[in-house]
Formats: sequence, structure tokens, C-alpha cells
Amino acid sequence: MKVGIIGSGGREHAICTFLRKSQKVEEIYCFPGNAGTDQIAKNIKIDLDDFEKLSEFIKTNKIDIVIVGPEKPLVMGIVDEFEKKGIKVFGPNKAASQLEGSKIFTKKLCKNYNIPTAEFGIFAEIETASNFLRKSKFPLVVKADGLAAGKGVYICNNDKEAMNAINEIFNGKFGKAKEVLIEEFLDGEEMSFFIISDGRDYKIFGTAQDHKKVFEGDKGKNTGGMGAYTPSRLENAVLNNKIIGKIIEPTFKALKEFKISFKGFLYAGLMIKNNEPFLIEYNVRMGDPECQTILPQLRTDLAEIFESCVNENLKLTEIKWSNKKTICIVLCSKGYPDEYKKNLEIKNLENISLRDNEYIFHAGTIKKNNIFYSNGGRVLNFVISSDDLKLAREKAINIINQINWKYGFFRNDIGYKIIDK
Repeated sequence: MKVGIIGSGGREHAICTFLRKSQKVEEIYCFPGNAGTDQIAKNIKIDLDDFEKLSEFIKTNKIDIVIVGPEKPLVMGIVDEFEKKGIKVFGPNKAASQLEGSKIFTKKLCKNYNIPTAEFGIFAEIETASNFLRKSKFPLVVKADGLAAGKGVYICNNDKEAMNAINEIFNGKFGKAKEVLIEEFLDGEEMSFFIISDGRDYKIFGTAQDHKKVFEGDKGKNTGGMGAYTPSRLENAVLNNKIIGKIIEPTFKALKEFKISFKGFLYAGLMIKNNEPFLIEYNVRMGDPECQTILPQLRTDLAEIFESCVNENLKLTEIKWSNKKTICIVLCSKGYPDEYKKNLEIKNLENISLRDNEYIFHAGTIKKNNIFYSNGGRVLNFVISSDDLKLAREKAINIINQINWKYGFFRNDIGYKIIDK
């Protein structure tokens, strides 16, 4: 079959790589893709906001299934538009995508369905938010309501930091803001928990530990993710059952009552405290870089899984996993997540010889005249699967050092809570 992939990051290159391994897949189109997908698929430059042009191309080229990687097109309603045109698409519709598109929608759902989450307040004005701060205990968390590429969350230790966050959000740093969300600070350890759904049934699709902070030791600003490992060190059968029973099941019950069907990946960002889960946020797609660590663990044909979801028969597909552990280290452009330069040449990439269970997934890259250049803040993902997570990290760092990209930086300590404890 022919498959289309919407997106241009490391997540999409990973999806493309594992679909390419399937005997079911004869051709892959990436919209717009990157320098990595260009080597194993056809990159198509069409504006992702132009659903009409995308639909035309997909129909004309008889693409059987389209997988939507990033959140923005999902929240904008790309699935609804494709389905109107009779295109089979993997991803949640616009109504279901509110789970990520509006943090306030999700917090209200949590409150109404008794889903464990941080206590919170919703404010439409700077003045009322300011009054709330005077009665609050610090630290607390200030969040922009809509999409913010993983950067619209502020952990504030005092009134001044909180007011700065509120002002930045209301002044449009992450787009027009009607409301701001202020939450209590939950003390614990984060965990990424994934499920996959066909709109009727769902199955667990792995766990991971993301590293959001830009500097080692989890310091500095939030990023889209500096690295991850799979599975989360916190995962256990008792906790999994609590997550399903207290968070996932009530969420699907709520969606069903709203007459909303959820098809795609649902990613629960959790805080775990004393083996109890609290929902921080939902994402309606695979995490990035978590996807890059989870897919190498998969032993079932990825194309078969996507096909079963769009045909609403996921329950007939057994999803099998390896027992290995996987780590991903993200190589970023200097300056990220603030200002950074693009179009910087990346040498030595084609000289790297990868073994089994070793991957380089491109994220912010572009290829011009057979030369690789940076095209984003997060540039390359180095992924290793092994029985030993420490060894996997050492191998990933060794490959990064071989490339020796002078314009980049990375965290040496990905997985430190489990590797260096």
C-alpha cells in the first residue's frame, strides 16, 4: 500500500523508517519531510495549512493511509477535512484534539470526571490572576491554554516570576490568549504513557521518560525534548492499572458522552507521586522524542497496526514488544530553545556506519546539492537499543562525537535518574 506521513521532525522520520521495513508498504510520501525521510521516501512540499492541496495530492496519487504526526494540523481539523474527502487517516479529529489544543478543556474534563490532576484556576484577566497569586503558595505552574510547542509552561517560584509568565501569555507570546491556567505544583517524577486507539478499542503503546529542560540536571528552559528513554523506570503493572482505571478510562467515558470518537495516539503526560498517577496534560499524537525510543521496541508490523486502526479492528492485532531498553539523545543548534541559526552544514553524517539497533533520525534538517544542513532547533536524534541503558547512552554519545558538529550541543545525562543513580 501507499502511505502518507504529515510532518517533518524526528518522530516522522522514525515512523517513516519503521513503515519502510513493512512488506505491506510499497511507497511512502512525506509532507514535507526532512533530509532523513528524503533518503527513504518521497518528500512533497505542500503547505500543511492547505488541506485542499494536500487532499488533492493524496487522492491523485492514490495514497491508502495518511498518518498525521504533529499536533497543529490535528487541532486545526486536518482529519475532519480528509475524512470528508474519503481519505483514510490515522489521527484524532478536531473535537478529540481539544484534549491537547486546550489545556483548559482538559482540566475541566478532569474536574467533572474525577481524574486526578493538580488543583487549578482559570483566569480571563491579568488582574484576577494577580489577585489569585496573592493567596497562593509557591512554587506554582502557569500555562498558556493553546499549543505552544512544549514551551508554554512556566514553573514559578515567586510572585514576580508568575506575573511575568501571565503577562507574556496575555501579550501573545504563544498566540492570542483569552485565558490563562494556574496550577498547583505537583512534586514527583514525570512519565509519558501512550495508548493507541481505533475509535472503538485501545491498547497500551509503551512508556517513556522525556527530558524537557535544556541543560543537564534538568535545569534551564523547557524545550520540545532533549532526549528520552524507554521504558520509564517508574513503569509497573500496579501503576499501569491505576493509570488505565483512574485516567484513561474516565477520559474515554467523557469523550463517549460528548459523542467524540478518538482514533490515533493518546499521550498522557503524568506526574507520579508515591506510585499514584496525576495527569499533567494530554497530547493527541506520539511524543517527540519518545516516539523515537518506543518504535525500535516494536516487534509487530507498524503498517499493520495503522491499518487496523483506520479500519477499526485494532482488537484483532496483537502488539508485541522486545525486552530491550532504548535511549534517544537530541543534538540541537546552539542557542535553542531561544534564537539559533539555520542552514549550517552538517558534515560526516554519511561516514557513520550504524549497526543493528542503532539509528540516526533527522529532525530539523534539509538536503541541498547532496549536502546536509540544519533547518531547526532540534536537528538530529541518536537512538540506541540495548540490554544495558548505560551502554546505549555511551554508544549514542560516541556517534555524536564522530559527527563533531561544531554548531550543536546536547545533554550528556539523558537517563541519569536510572543510569547514574
